[in-house]
Amino acid sequence: MKVEVTSASRHSQKLSEISSAIFVITQDDIRRSGATSILEALRMAPGVEVARVGTDKWSISVRGFNGRFANKLQVLMDGRSVYTPLFSGVIWSQQDTLIEDIERIEVIRGPGATVWGANAVNGVINIITKKAADTQGMLVTTGGGSFEQGFVGVRYGRKFNEDTPFRIYAKGFSRDNTTSLSGTNVHDNWRSARAGFRLDHRRGIDQLTLQGDIFVNSIGDSLLQPSLAAPFTRPDIVDSKEKGGNIRLRWDRTLSEKSSIILQAYYDRVNNQLAPWTKYAESFDVDFRHRLPLFTRYDVTWGLNYRLCMATQIPRGVYAGVE
Repeated sequence: MKVEVTSASRHSQKLSEISSAIFVITQDDIRRSGATSILEALRMAPGVEVARVGTDKWSISVRGFNGRFANKLQVLMDGRSVYTPLFSGVIWSQQDTLIEDIERIEVIRGPGATVWGANAVNGVINIITKKAADTQGMLVTTGGGSFEQGFVGVRYGRKFNEDTPFRIYAKGFSRDNTTSLSGTNVHDNWRSARAGFRLDHRRGIDQLTLQGDIFVNSIGDSLLQPSLAAPFTRPDIVDSKEKGGNIRLRWDRTLSEKSSIILQAYYDRVNNQLAPWTKYAESFDVDFRHRLPLFTRYDVTWGLNYRLCMATQIPRGVYAGVE
């Protein structure tokens, strides 16, 4: 009950002091569970429906209304909203990090739109990673099996000086195909590579954080193509490609125990290639927040947010004059 969380009111509070239905998955919980992905770790949270549709496809929601394209759940990574402008939901195959770098996952079951925006109808999931100062040194992790054919992760952390720690990481994995209820191969094998960094700098009452990631996914898929013979369709095995990246800059100023200023900006770009279409999605977000005391017993938090999203679907190989 002494665990401190930030998702309920956007500032640090003890779990015992919060009235929201909130559950915290800690790094110790993840390590002991044997989970190899964020999605598997979410199975530990009560009230969260986690359904695997395929090797790379998941349906995750809170309080019912679950589906692959569910768009009533706000998902954040370090306070950065990760929903795609393609359908205002989450493409889970694109959201990942080195699981050993996760500090905790905060899950709120219930509305949180006042604090986190329109998507937070059924709940909020906030994935919070460790600070660079907490991930110093070298870490190598690897393994494999029948379905999780092989995975490897490498992280390295150092300090430019006592006030400026940083870390870099890279990971990759290969997962086998799933099968249908009839036992046939669905041809949805998944190969992924990802790399990223985080740099923290503290000077006096200010702290700056610069963080970024890039990734490439290759995912098998089966498309129905028209045929001249009955049943007039035939399955066509193809590989879809996903690649993208994001960068986040955050400034924190702590004025007192009950007063602080936060300014965060990030940019995210993703390219989905599935014949015969290519989908481009871009998001730019700026968030400002100010917390201050009111009289002796109250806190006031106010802020401003601007978000610009763009999504385009065009025939493969054509990318001219599109904004």
